Amino acid sequence: MSVNPWAGEVAVVIDGQRLRAKLTLGALAELEAAVGAGSLIELVERFEAGRFSARDVLAVLLAGLRGGGWAGSAADLARAEVAGGPVGAAQVAAQLLARAFAMPEEAGCGASTGPG
Repeated sequence: MSVNPWAGEVAVVIDGQRLRAKLTLGALAELEAAVGAGSLIELVERFEAGRFSARDVLAVLLAGLRGGGWAGSAADLARAEVAGGPVGAAQVAAQLLARAFAMPEEAGCGASTGPG
């Protein structure tokens, strides 16, 4: 399975399975409700400053996975093994946010850490 960074997609490996994640408009709305930030920009700023929580990472990953078509629940993700552990999960979450808010010509040039 390949991902298209120009479309905001990021690859994430969950329990050994490579999945596509993407922050669609619906996924962003779900994320906004889940994180308790005043806005998604506040969440992005927390990631940029390294002040994000594990809850933030899980919320971003869950929203991105759902945007990519995954049907799992928050409980499923909380129990899952994410490739790279907590650091890998945080890198994927940061990539999702960067690609969701990048201008089209910047989409493939965001943070390129983690499986992409």
